[in-house]
Formats: sequence, structure tokens, C-alpha cells
Amino acid sequence: MSAGERVVLVVDDDPGIRSQMRWCFDGCTVVEAGDRREALARLRRHEPRVVTLDLGLPPDPGGASEGLATLQEILAAAPGTRVIVITGQEDRSHAVSAIGLGAHDFYQKPLDPDLLRVIVERAFRLDDLERENRRLIEGATVTPLSEIIGASAAIDRVRYMVEKVAPALATTCLLGESGTGKELVARALHRLSPRAEQRFVALNCAAIPDTLLESELFGYEKGAFTGAHQQTPGRIEHAQGGTLFLDEIGDLPSHLQSKLLRFLQERTVERIGARHEIPVDVRVIAATNRDLDCLMAEGSFREDLYYRLCEVIIRIPPLREREGDAGIIARHLLARLATEQRRGLTTLTTDAIDAIDDYPWPGNIRELANRLTRGVIMADGPAITAAELELAPAADRGLPLNLRTVRDGAERHALERALEHGDGNLSRTAELLGISRPTLYALLDKHDLRPARGDPEPRAAGP
Repeated sequence: MSAGERVVLVVDDDPGIRSQMRWCFDGCTVVEAGDRREALARLRRHEPRVVTLDLGLPPDPGGASEGLATLQEILAAAPGTRVIVITGQEDRSHAVSAIGLGAHDFYQKPLDPDLLRVIVERAFRLDDLERENRRLIEGATVTPLSEIIGASAAIDRVRYMVEKVAPALATTCLLGESGTGKELVARALHRLSPRAEQRFVALNCAAIPDTLLESELFGYEKGAFTGAHQQTPGRIEHAQGGTLFLDEIGDLPSHLQSKLLRFLQERTVERIGARHEIPVDVRVIAATNRDLDCLMAEGSFREDLYYRLCEVIIRIPPLREREGDAGIIARHLLARLATEQRRGLTTLTTDAIDAIDDYPWPGNIRELANRLTRGVIMADGPAITAAELELAPAADRGLPLNLRTVRDGAERHALERALEHGDGNLSRTAELLGISRPTLYALLDKHDLRPARGDPEPRAAGP
């Protein structure tokens, strides 16, 4: 089903009522279900925008327990769904409970097709308005930097560097492990630069055989070699006016390093088989997951090329060094992956979130996306579990969730750092913290950090 298709899921254990309601919603695709299991299966397959739900479902047709449980599972699997609950004349309290659980509206029997049609049509109109509103908000707020997801200090530093470097034309090198998002950062640099309206051309130096890489980079003239049937510009020329991204630059063959160096110095290219040089105006961004210092020490990477490529270096931290970011990125990726796989899953269980935060992610964000894709496909319930991500349960690290405990820990850490930087001098420590000496004395006593008499240094405290 397309995102805008008008699909109504009718959940009722009475086939006669389901048939009557099918004719009620003219112009809509109507899908039917007789119990909770069928309702959830139809929900995942057809992704209805509106659901009508009879609260009196088996095995509790005289009550509302099964209907309310179905409502909760529908909203957990597809939170944006408009659910209209249908109750008997004497079940107003159940309708109020359903609204409290997140139902969009309620309708009391007996069935009036015209009135129910108006309620459903109103739900569709409201859904259309909210979709358009979200589209406008997302279009207004999405920026190149907003695609670099995370809240850690480590990734904040990367965003700061991107903002500072993007407007300049300096050749930039991105250093980081495989899967950390180097191309994403390169694209952000391009979109924030004066060249944003021009091409962004990417070339992976490790993915193309050495025999073809030169022609890919510099292009060739007709007849330059067997199979060269026409004149073909290279990637450098293709990026004219824009940005050339050379990924895995550490794998560039030595015989091409000198030719790339000449281009960076002269800003001209010479196609294979040509006898004239072509001026090219392009910004170069390079990236690698290899240690260029070691490569230079081994003699496999030119030192002069290094200094040309690395006018500015941005180091992209691995996911294990970005505290708290794995869970944030997982939630962001999950929404996209669930849409791609046509599943209604938008949540992770608590054990899955804990396992994601606990795992070291040697494959970084690429590995995280891979496991989430598998989890979306394999999940049986409305949320993905740690087992479905094939992650071991998180070790009990005694994470303090109490705000007072967290605040006290941060306060004590700040005091210890200030005492260290102030060499135990309390006046200097108070100045560093921006507080008065009496306030400092009170905090030192609170955390048992007051220096012992005659001892300029704070005494050792308990763990």
C-alpha cells in the first residue's frame, strides 16, 4: 500500500457487520479481521491509516478486555494509526478507557452507516493534515548537520569541525574506522560549502582495480588503449565546480599517488592518451580507515601527498567512543528500515536498548544498521528484542537512573577536577567553579573531600 492510500481495517467478530461496514466506506480499501491475531496480521500487511475496532472481541465478546488489549497492540505496532472503537450503548466507560489508551474516537451501536462514514472521513482528513504538517516541518528543519546523528561530546566535536571547515576550500581528510560515516560527513561538508549546488562525485579507491583506477580518475582519449572507443572525462573532471570525494585514499596505488599530487598542486588533469592539460576547479575531500602515519613510515604513502590532502583533518570517532549515541542512532535508523521493509515496527524493547548500549560495535554504524535490518525482518511482536538483534543481554552495570544520584556524581567529579587543576588551593578551586568559598566548603563537606588539617591536598575519599 502506498503511504497515502485510504485503507480501513474493520475488526469485528460478526461477519454480517463486517460485510455491512465494507459497503459503508465507499472509495476506501476495506480489510477485515475477526480477532486480535487477524487484526495484527492485517495491520502489518496492509498498513491501514484508519481502524474501526469492536471492543467486544472473542474470547471476551461480552466485555472489553480483549478489545482494549488489541487497541494497545495496534498502537504499539503502528502509533500513527487512527483507531475508532465501537461499543454497545451501555459501554460508555469502556469507550472512555479506550480514548485514554490512545484511540482516536469512539462510536456507539447500533450501526448508522452515514454517521460512521463521517467519523472515518474526518479521521482521514485529520491524518492528511498531520502528514502534510510533518512533511513541511521536516522540510524546514532538515540540514546537512542534522543527518549526523548523536548527542555525545565526541560527535558534537565533529559537527563543530564540519561547520568551521565547510565554507573554506581547504583539502580535507576524514580519518575513522570503517562504518563510522565518513561519506556522510563528506556530503555535509559539500552541502554546507559554496559549492553545494554543484556535483558531489565519490570514488572508492579500494573498490576499483588498479588497472582501471587511473582512467576512472583522469579519463582517457579515444584510442588511448584497446576498448577506448570514445573520449571519456574522468571523475575529477566530472566534479568540475563541485566536490570530489576520494574514499579509502590509503589504498591508492603508489604509481597514481604522484599523478594525484600533481593534480592537487597544478589543478589540471591530463587524460590518458592526451597531450594537453585541462584546468579543473574542484574541492577534494579524502577519507581512509588506515593509519597514514604508519603507511608513510613504511614508504607506501607519499609524505608530500599527505600534506596536500590533509590541510585539515577531521577524526570521526568509532561508535564505542560515542557514549549514548548507539541507542539514538538505532531509533533513527529503525524508522527508515521499518518503512523500507514494509513493517509497522517502530520501537525497541528495553532489553534491546540496553544491549545496544552495552555492545562495543566493532563494525560501527554499518553493523548497527545490519542488525536492525535483520531485527525488523525477524521480529514477531510489535517491538524488536535483543534476541532478534542477536545481541547478548546487557551486563548489569548498575546504571544510576535516579536524578539525584546522577547529579551528585557529576557534582563530585567536577569538584575533584577543580581541586586537581587548582593544586588543592581552595580559593583557586572556588574561582574555577565560579562559586564562593563558603559554598565550596559546604560541597567539600557534602562529598567528604575537605583537605585534612595541615594537608594542602584533598584527602582520599571512598569510591
